[in-house]
Amino acid sequence: MRGMTLPLDHLVLPVADLDVALARLSALGFTVAPNGIHPFGTANCCVYVKGGTFLEPLAIGDRSVADAAARDGNVFVARDRAFRDRQGDEGFSALVFGTANAGAEDSRFRAGDISAGKMLEFSRPFVDAQGKADTASFRLAFAAEATSPDAFFFACERVNAPKVDRSALERHANGVSSLTGVLAVAGAPLEHRDFLLRLTGAEATGDAASGFAIEAGNGTVLVVDAATAESRYGIAASAGNGLQLAGVIFGVADLVAAEKLFKANAISYERRDRKILVPPAAGQGATFVFEATT
Repeated sequence: MRGMTLPLDHLVLPVADLDVALARLSALGFTVAPNGIHPFGTANCCVYVKGGTFLEPLAIGDRSVADAAARDGNVFVARDRAFRDRQGDEGFSALVFGTANAGAEDSRFRAGDISAGKMLEFSRPFVDAQGKADTASFRLAFAAEATSPDAFFFACERVNAPKVDRSALERHANGVSSLTGVLAVAGAPLEHRDFLLRLTGAEATGDAASGFAIEAGNGTVLVVDAATAESRYGIAASAGNGLQLAGVIFGVADLVAAEKLFKANAISYERRDRKILVPPAAGQGATFVFEATT
């Protein structure tokens, strides 16, 4: 089952309203891309980070279309609905990895008994900032762990990626230069180690009862217990319901400048050593950790 390590691609953050997400993320100093519409009833407004990773705040754009897609077996929409039914319309539901061959990942997931259902292929119109139109096409292969109903995972292949200069979208007033990691919380972290290794093809480091790390090449997935999540990152998470995606770690060159921006925009935060911790709020379903890179 072990193959090439999959890199981090993006994070799915369910939100109740994209306008609220836009306002919140802008107040945090992020540059937010225009809304994108999926053909299966969902919509997003993404935040792109240097290195190719991004945040995907996800809302229900057309409920009737989304309902029909879920009934037809669309895993992406069905898992989003299931998350919202259990956790509400704000949170962190999915961790996405990049791949050049979603079909191969789907076969690997099925062989490892971690598949979450049939692959999804779709296209959507794309218009860049200069008005140039193109079509973006994707293939998604899904994985999930039976004991973790509130987290799912998929490998994303960009079948057709529009050639667009995203450098302006990757410049953020808060100074974020990278998405360095993801925080997941579990009552017993090591119980989820094998699943994550089968999923990513990576190696784990720092194995301990309190947690471990998986290096995805372009970022780290940290799995910690509830006590560690609270003491290190201010994350209040329950110890039940399996693996829960809870936080995003960003690299920032100038924490003082970021803190000044947060104060000016009335953002609640906590300063701990070389980190700024921003708890979840409407439009921001996960704890954001801004960590000094120098």
